[in-house]
Amino acid sequence: MISPRNVLRHELIGLDVLVVCASNPGHAGVSGRIIDETRNTLVILTGQGEKKIPKRFSVFHFRLPDGTVVDVDGSSLEMQPERRISMRIR
Repeated sequence: MISPRNVLRHELIGLDVLVVCASNPGHAGVSGRIIDETRNTLVILTGQGEKKIPKRFSVFHFRLPDGTVVDVDGSSLEMQPERRISMRIR
């Protein structure tokens, strides 16, 4: 079950997200649903189409399925999704 404590080890595709701040001011405030993820970016489906947001230098609000909102620094997500998911948390 995805929770604030283990969100970094779960699949992000399908979660609602808001870009709280970003190095590119045009990315701040982008919101929608995550439809793809690469090592360096999240692809967000917005009302205006798809937006690729770099993970580095961005902060994201993720809304979990139970409605909980979690703030995540994008640099902590910056690796291939399959490697991040299989990491052990100590």
